[in-house]
Amino acid sequence: MSWFDQSIMARKAVAKGQALTSHSITEASQGRYHYVYGAYADPILTVDPGAVVSAETHDAFEGKIQKETDKPSEILNFPYLNPQNGPIYVNGAEKGDCLAVYIESIVPRGPQPRGTTVIMPEFGGLVPTADTAMLNPALPERVKKLEVDEATGVKWNDTISLPYEPFIGTIGTAPEIEAISSLVPDYYGGNMDLPDVAPGAVIYLPVNTDGAYLYVGDCHAAQGDGELCGVAIEHPTVTTLRIDLIKGWTIKTPRLENESFYMTIGSSRPMEDAARGAYRELIRWMAADFGFDEIDAYMLLTQCGRVRLGNMVDPKYTVGASVLKSIAGLAA
Repeated sequence: MSWFDQSIMARKAVAKGQALTSHSITEASQGRYHYVYGAYADPILTVDPGAVVSAETHDAFEGKIQKETDKPSEILNFPYLNPQNGPIYVNGAEKGDCLAVYIESIVPRGPQPRGTTVIMPEFGGLVPTADTAMLNPALPERVKKLEVDEATGVKWNDTISLPYEPFIGTIGTAPEIEAISSLVPDYYGGNMDLPDVAPGAVIYLPVNTDGAYLYVGDCHAAQGDGELCGVAIEHPTVTTLRIDLIKGWTIKTPRLENESFYMTIGSSRPMEDAARGAYRELIRWMAADFGFDEIDAYMLLTQCGRVRLGNMVDPKYTVGASVLKSIAGLAA
């Protein structure tokens, strides 16, 4: 028996985490990619719980940066970054429910060099930005194109290769009333850039409107904690998701489960507020579902809680707070 058979998705979701139907979204069937999270776009696909959806995602630049001599400031049209597949309408999803999305695989596609990372003006963790205004001049623009392969990893140069550790940078449901840029992470998910949103994990997303309106895109081949310069190894993929629905499980912000731990995800500024929000939701989850006294959970996480920095460059920062399953299941 695998850990997934005992997951929250397998135990509580409508389809019990099973793969019941198969669907695909190609570049052609997607047509126009989306740069806003909201319930105001027509769904590209309507599915029932238990659907397996394979989507041809673009890189964060929709493939516009093709050469190392390209200048991002001349080619890109900010804020039209982070193109999203979808939205996917999930039958039966209502406000107060939760989408459970198991990430089956992320496979690179397209001709080599298919990976891209860049330095862009006024964007990154160690430069002046529109939000952190300084008189310093912008760093010079730079583009790096990289070969990305599942087996051999990411070829940085002739002597350095990084392992292929793919994850979804941007995934979420529609906010209830707002239409929000796909560059922004918040309570619905969005541009969290959290490396744990990876194959073999289940991400739980709050449903804020009928149908949920699931969006996905911005897959990364590799990224360090913080996404320091603001751009990971961006690459186009075929990303396969198993989508299910948990009725009546109301969560405030995204949660994640994998074989080893439970995680809650907070997005805010300053960074400490993102960490506070993530830890608060983890404490409340431990109290609600695992039998902990809330104050005791607070004290316990002080000793064994772990945090993962998603990004420190977006309009809001993202932090995941986690506890090992081996500990969460031992409430007195």
